[in-house]
Amino acid sequence: MPHIPGPRGRLQDIPVAGAKRVLLASPRGYCAGVDRAVIAVEKALERYGAPVYVRKQIVHNIHVVTELEKKGAVFVEEVDEVPEGAHVVFSAHGVSPAVVGAASDRGLHAIDATCPLVTKVHREAVRFARDDFEILLIGHDGHEEVEGTAGEAPDHVTVVNSPEDADRVVVKDPSKVVWLSQTTLSVDETMETVRRLRERFPELNDPPSDDICYATQNRQVAIKKVAKDADVVIVVGSANSSNSVRLVEVALEYGADRAYRVDYAHEIQQEWIADAATVGVTSGASVPEVLVQEVLEELAGAGYRDVEQVRTAEEDLIFSLPKELRQDASGKRDDRALGGRQAGGRA
Repeated sequence: MPHIPGPRGRLQDIPVAGAKRVLLASPRGYCAGVDRAVIAVEKALERYGAPVYVRKQIVHNIHVVTELEKKGAVFVEEVDEVPEGAHVVFSAHGVSPAVVGAASDRGLHAIDATCPLVTKVHREAVRFARDDFEILLIGHDGHEEVEGTAGEAPDHVTVVNSPEDADRVVVKDPSKVVWLSQTTLSVDETMETVRRLRERFPELNDPPSDDICYATQNRQVAIKKVAKDADVVIVVGSANSSNSVRLVEVALEYGADRAYRVDYAHEIQQEWIADAATVGVTSGASVPEVLVQEVLEELAGAGYRDVEQVRTAEEDLIFSLPKELRQDASGKRDDRALGGRQAGGRA
């Protein structure tokens, strides 16, 4: 069992009933799609020089965005904020054809860092719309991924935000309806939404393969196992990260007395752990491992020095970088043409 050095000095080591320990979920942290997107921005900066513009946050993590800004990335809301002829990276969450067209109209050099698993959902939407299906897209209105997928077939898509929404949705032809989903949702809640939809529309079609991404599912499975033995769970991830927020909800649903989300270790409050013998720790799919290690150091200062890793899956998926970045300036294949730097919670 690893032993984390301490103390850092901010949190107090207050005695509790039982031996203090940390259950560290694995897989956690960076997934292959996030790794690919972050490296894509770094490579674009190396290849083309600063500034490189990024539409929306490249991934939903404040630390990652801040670090890339320091290197010369400029984050914008829409492509009309990007100077004509500049390089722009589309985020891991994907964009609609309208955004691609707007970038082209401005003469921008676009680099598409959309996660390939999101691209798969886009292709499903196009295919089902071509066959004149109504598409019930399970996801959160306003999330970039949902906007991008819906934009592939705006006349065919209805967004279903929750199981309760499933009871209200209206379709024109119940015999030609299919569901798709945002990739970062709670597996359990999505299946409950599908169950309710199928009660109303028995001929509801399933997507050809699971839309919720492997990393989202793996992180939820891991925290379920941790939560049943944890007094409190700490999830590292940003507030706008759908999969990080879901991890807090899953932890509470599967047995943790309390669960909190933090961006940084210094946000942990003494009262959260005041009577906790076992603290569970995990991180969302857009969180670099360094932030988790800082949380472990902070907890070590409060006496939680024994760390047990709870591993429920191995992850070895790697995605190639966008085609524009697979070679260096001389045309030679770049050594970092593949991601995989921290996939599966392994530094």
